[in-house]
Amino acid sequence: MLQFNHYINGTWVIPSQHKYIDVINPATAEKFAEAANGSAQDVDAAVQAAKQAFSSWSQLPTMERCQWLLKIADAIDARLDELALAETTDNGKPLWLSRALDIPRASSNFRFFATAAPHFASESHAMDSNGVNYTLRQSIGVVGCISPWNLPLYLFTWKIAPALAAGNCVVAKPSEVTPYTAHLLTEILDEIQFPAGVLNILHGTGPSCGEAIVTHPEIKAISFTGSTRAGAQIAALAAPQFKKLSLELGGKNATLVFADADLENHLPTIVRSAFANQGQICLCGSRILIERSIYESFKVKFVEAAQRLVPGDPLLESSQQGAVVSEAHFQKILGCIETAKTEGASVLCGGHAVHVPGRCGTGYFVAPTVLEGLGPHCPTNQEEIFGPVVTLQAFDGEEEALALANSTTYGLAASLFTQDLSRAHRLANTLQAGIVWINTWLDRDLRTPFGGVKQSGVGREGGWEAFRFFTEPKNVCIRF
Repeated sequence: MLQFNHYINGTWVIPSQHKYIDVINPATAEKFAEAANGSAQDVDAAVQAAKQAFSSWSQLPTMERCQWLLKIADAIDARLDELALAETTDNGKPLWLSRALDIPRASSNFRFFATAAPHFASESHAMDSNGVNYTLRQSIGVVGCISPWNLPLYLFTWKIAPALAAGNCVVAKPSEVTPYTAHLLTEILDEIQFPAGVLNILHGTGPSCGEAIVTHPEIKAISFTGSTRAGAQIAALAAPQFKKLSLELGGKNATLVFADADLENHLPTIVRSAFANQGQICLCGSRILIERSIYESFKVKFVEAAQRLVPGDPLLESSQQGAVVSEAHFQKILGCIETAKTEGASVLCGGHAVHVPGRCGTGYFVAPTVLEGLGPHCPTNQEEIFGPVVTLQAFDGEEEALALANSTTYGLAASLFTQDLSRAHRLANTLQAGIVWINTWLDRDLRTPFGGVKQSGVGREGGWEAFRFFTEPKNVCIRF
């Protein structure tokens, strides 16, 4: 039985209250580890270690800090197979996906911000001929990073890397549902003798550990990815202390398919955007809007493709769908499908749990599910399900397509499939989303701003936006 303890000030520490959380492999429903359930006392110990380390870390030359991040990236690459297996064991996603996407992206996060930091520059403003203003961008101090369970190491490092590169010290918490790769990251830190106290990793639930991070008076900024509900709670807790907040929250993303779309080439992308990682990506297109003239033909092709995505043992290369992350989430998804039925949905495929024979016989698998017959304002088309469940809706013309796409309280991402370049630009300009893909999905350039509007969050991550969040600007004015 594995045990994941806190990593504070360069060493592993048992939780102060000696409480642990069971860690379950969702593909088998079996406990394989236990993780510390941190408390306010543990968080304070981590903060004090980070405070002590901050002076030396923030004053290191930028290139020296970045060399440490590159060492982490190299160590992640060297342990690719081990980390990928841990991610799949923890999360239920196919092993080929962990190996191809999650772990390489974690390494890329450290490399990207390590090589970007030396080029981060600030502004100067000449005052005619008699003076100048210049802006300093200074590290904040101790910051908190809290990441979700769907892309565990991928999103954990997406927050940690820019925070460290900007000269901050970090108190970080992965999801208590998927703590395995965060623990392996602590082994990497120990292996390369990373400076003690600079990066502290705590485990625990949101109420016991996460809330203590958010409310600690000496943590000056919080970067969080997770549900809109949890984001609202964090905002309410952090607001009285005037902390900086970056909140990347839920999505109910629209995929718009026009009659002139090149479906021969793009149908696989649309299917992937619906069901990748069992639909457990905040960017997945869970509402597919199709121009009426091609609705029936598209429906047939899409459903046939979805039916070929048979869930299987995540360790098999042939498995295109793995398990959903936990029993609680499994029950939530099935409950959402039943709700859709009561709303009048027709189930075109899926709509049920899947029994996978062998070692995964008791695992949490849900068939890719396609629904039709629901209006835009029912809960199924308004609330985030975060599973392998999509709805189909028909539209007539751009105006209706735009109204349907913008009809939710979310605004994270949208995808648009058309060969009409003018239409693509028009709709990209008016879609209420932080990210719009045209004839593609999940093409990510780490230099671009990432985040949503409305209830999909506040702030942006990625590129210079991340460095701006993890630094404080200070203006200096000089009169000649």
